[in-house]
Amino acid sequence: MGDKRQKNQLVLAFGEESRGEAPMDSREGTESLTAKRRAESPAIGERLMEEVCERENCKQALARVKANKGSPGVDGMRVHELPGYLKQHWPVIREQLLSGTYKPQPVRRVEIPKPDGGVRKLGVPTVLDRYLQQAVMQVLQSRWDRTFSEHSYGFRPGRSAHQAVEQAQQYMAKGYRWCVDLDLEKFFDRVSHDKLMAKLAERISDKRLLKLIRAFLTAGVMEGGLVSPVDEGTPQGGPLSPLLSNIVLDEFDRELERRSLRFARYADDCNVYVRSRRAGERVMESLKRFITTKLKLKVNEQKSAVARPWERKFLGFSFTWHLAPRRRIAPKAVLRFKERVRELTRRTRGVSTEEMAKELTRYLRGWLGYFGKCETPFVLAGLERWLRRRLRSAIWQQWKRGRVRYAELRKRGVGKDLAAQTAGSAHGPWRLADSPALHFALSNAYFDSLGIPKLTVVR
Repeated sequence: MGDKRQKNQLVLAFGEESRGEAPMDSREGTESLTAKRRAESPAIGERLMEEVCERENCKQALARVKANKGSPGVDGMRVHELPGYLKQHWPVIREQLLSGTYKPQPVRRVEIPKPDGGVRKLGVPTVLDRYLQQAVMQVLQSRWDRTFSEHSYGFRPGRSAHQAVEQAQQYMAKGYRWCVDLDLEKFFDRVSHDKLMAKLAERISDKRLLKLIRAFLTAGVMEGGLVSPVDEGTPQGGPLSPLLSNIVLDEFDRELERRSLRFARYADDCNVYVRSRRAGERVMESLKRFITTKLKLKVNEQKSAVARPWERKFLGFSFTWHLAPRRRIAPKAVLRFKERVRELTRRTRGVSTEEMAKELTRYLRGWLGYFGKCETPFVLAGLERWLRRRLRSAIWQQWKRGRVRYAELRKRGVGKDLAAQTAGSAHGPWRLADSPALHFALSNAYFDSLGIPKLTVVR
């Protein structure tokens, strides 16, 4: 049913036919514009903007934006409103794109707390600009991605953070057990527009597309009702930014390959693996010079280091120091997991046990999709025991009074004496969560019935 609804919405925006230039149902009104555009269009080798506006590319972009959902930008338009808006306004928007006169709106500033303190500043484009960025990104990615380094794993089709971590493991297994951990300071905020545009101009001859990309970069940021100009950086939050970051850092990848270094990079998170501390320190100093002088970026001295891989974290994972290094969840990732579970299960939220279980299940499934690939199952087993105890403690606090607690324990099959002893205990919720009465009343089977997934699986 959902697929049929989505197909109907795509047809609404772009028309039923799969051929023809106008993606709307206003073909007659655009015939004269099309003839004029053909007379003024650049050479065949410079017609990338026509590819951006091509029907199938636009339909794919719309489907992707709808799937990603997301919050509205400065104009307040929501994702579900986009197909109807395009049906009415696409001919004008398309003509602006093809004539090089389209002007994006400013992005909306959103600040997301970082796990290690501080905030990450995101720029949320309008839904329309997200759609156009997605259409541009698809055209550029089809040409650029196949030329990127095989050691680059971030924001690329068919590649993932897990592959980057596995690559790091392979280096360690071959004896490269010193890590040059490079952290670029505020990378997305410091990218030079001029350097990026020069890089794009090496392979893009369509001036209209270059002008549009620069317009996205310089659209400005709205914060507190005021628009501030932007003269550097690629705002995180739009579909185009990840690809542009890979284009910027491709020069860095090529330099590492030229030096025959072993590395894995995911966006601005890059680790280089060497055989000794001395080699690592030499590599660190030379790479800092390259990043500063060539890329015009800055290395975060506090977060960068030469160390053993098991003393650092890479994309949320760390490693054991055995002969065959294994992936383990980084300590900071474990702390973040516990903090999030505490947030979802705290008594003051005032939600029912069923609602709490539903929200917790969504989080755990996403978390397991990533960290379930660790190779230290005893860590997952320990977290699962902690999670069950935390749930028993939270439910015990929801019951509040001794009489209610006694009744709930009896309802769940706990004997009179044990129920009375537990309900009247002076011990705190955390200690009682590990008591025989609560283990019986709130068994693992009970949590299974709520749909809460297990963290441990048979491998």
